Amino acid sequence: MASTAHPSFPSRGYGTSLGKLPDRSIGPTFGASTSQQQREHQRIERERERLEKERQEREEQNQLSEEQREEIKEAFMLFDLDKDQKIDYHELKVAMKALGFDLPKAEILSILQTHGSPSEPANPNVPRHPRLLLPLAQFQSVMTQRILARDPRDEILRAFELFDEGGKGKINLNDLRRVARELGEGLEEEELAAMIDEFDLDGDGAINREEFLGICLQ
Repeated sequence: MASTAHPSFPSRGYGTSLGKLPDRSIGPTFGASTSQQQREHQRIERERERLEKERQEREEQNQLSEEQREEIKEAFMLFDLDKDQKIDYHELKVAMKALGFDLPKAEILSILQTHGSPSEPANPNVPRHPRLLLPLAQFQSVMTQRILARDPRDEILRAFELFDEGGKGKINLNDLRRVARELGEGLEEEELAAMIDEFDLDGDGAINREEFLGICLQ
């Protein structure tokens, strides 16, 4: 009996790409892209804030006289004993005192915590609590703000104390003679006496604090 030939059907192409399911591992990157954009936005915002802060600090420093800016820098350099362009708690305390700011320990520590940065460990293998150090730029910024916020009377009274040897509360002829000599001013005795007479309002032969303030503020 002759065999009946069955028609052949095309086989399914299981091995072809037409039969594959879509690869779900390659999904949309919307979430990752958004996160990256947020980080970039935050970076730009931080940079903008940094530049704005620097601009404000420059404007504040421009309000100081050249002499005041030099005094701030000289105080830092004088008490930066290891010359690393950073000062620690003790160096900061004496530098600020030299500029007329005798602050308590808590306030000095607050400045370091706000504006300072931790020191590098001398030996990384030895665990040790890092010290806080204040760089020159931050010191200039801190001192500029404090000087600008200071009552002008405080500055004048600081100058008064430089004249008033021994803390008498008055500047007499001997004080003027000493300061003139230290400054190299060749003033005659009559000129010094005339300065006392001109501003001595109560006639006691000396210039007290209020009289000195009146001279400087008029």
